[in-house]
Amino acid sequence: MYSGKLVKLRAYKEADIEKAVEFINDEEVKKLLDSNIPFPMTKWQEEEWVKSRKANSDFTYDFAIEDLKTGKYIGGCSINECNVKNRTCEIGIMIGDKEYWSKGYGSDALKLLIKFIFEEVNMNKIKLKVFSFNNRAIACYKKVGFKEEGILKKELYRSGKYYDVIPMAIFKDDFDS
Repeated sequence: MYSGKLVKLRAYKEADIEKAVEFINDEEVKKLLDSNIPFPMTKWQEEEWVKSRKANSDFTYDFAIEDLKTGKYIGGCSINECNVKNRTCEIGIMIGDKEYWSKGYGSDALKLLIKFIFEEVNMNKIKLKVFSFNNRAIACYKKVGFKEEGILKKELYRSGKYYDVIPMAIFKDDFDS
């Protein structure tokens, strides 16, 4: 579908669901994901989520992230909350296969997603939120051009502690494809 140097973004396949559940149910991966995602996740819950996303597909897009060399499914990314009037949207990304962490796969996928959003969806601003303790993700987002837009103090409660959430954004004029 959309190919970069290391990954390709493509539509989800039925075979990806089981692997996605495995990724989400990994403790190390789960702590980095949105707290609204059920844990543990069942295959049925993931299938229902996929169905609900397809039913509301007017302004949401979901892509599987695949290793370009091996064809292996390694994660996913999505476009959410598109505001056509203001030309903004929010994104999420997960490299669930830990073998691919800190090797450039996330930033390659992110560049493809950003390019798609600015060129095909015609948005002007892409937003995301990241937990303050997720240093690897923050570095990845900054690497592709996202900038911090403030701090949401003690926004996340996890494992008996409060954590800050950092909203970040990139504008079409600032993106160097």
